Amino acid sequence: MADTAARRSPLAHTADRFAAVTRSSRGALRLAELPFLAQVTVRLDPKSPAAEAAGLALGVPLPLVPNTVNRGGELAVLWLGPDEWLVVGPAATTGLAERLRTAIGDEHVTIADEHAAVVDEHTAVVDEHTAVVDVSAQRTTLLVAGPRSRDLLAHGCPIDLHPRAFGIGRCAQTTLARAHVVLVARDDLRPGFWVLVRSSFAGYLADWLLDAATEHVGQPALQVS
Repeated sequence: MADTAARRSPLAHTADRFAAVTRSSRGALRLAELPFLAQVTVRLDPKSPAAEAAGLALGVPLPLVPNTVNRGGELAVLWLGPDEWLVVGPAATTGLAERLRTAIGDEHVTIADEHAAVVDEHTAVVDEHTAVVDVSAQRTTLLVAGPRSRDLLAHGCPIDLHPRAFGIGRCAQTTLARAHVVLVARDDLRPGFWVLVRSSFAGYLADWLLDAATEHVGQPALQVS
């Protein structure tokens, strides 16, 4: 078992700067890292028995509507493509990939650990086009929340972030400041987003967010109706 006690997140060095912007914005913005979230990529035929088995194992069905998120307990399942999903869980989640592999059936799926996935994301793909890959080590997650969060992200994101187009419970693979990200509109009462970014680009993206946030520092928070 790997020693995780000394793990250091990709953005540990930015925590104080994120906190300073959050304070200075007077409630308009909240920036933070959500490190070490469990992340497992699932690829399979959505019409196959494996899809139903995966949903039962997770306690939530795989979303079939493009760019949507299904939630069950502490897990979020993101639609990334017609045959691809990303399962995200709390940092303390263990055995998620193994649970899926067992449910789908060892004879139909292979599993790659997070280190193999970094080398080749497709190492777990088999003839049946079924794969379960732990990609937790690939990305970290940024929380961008507050009434000004959409304005901040709109500075560098090409998709329409208006609530009518990208409301709560939506997700998309897109770019932010030219970095490839998975963007998720959180489905709770407070406006906010998850930004899942590869660890190698996390520092760059954090610097961009901090710079873009200066426009909103010191501004009063908007009233949310």
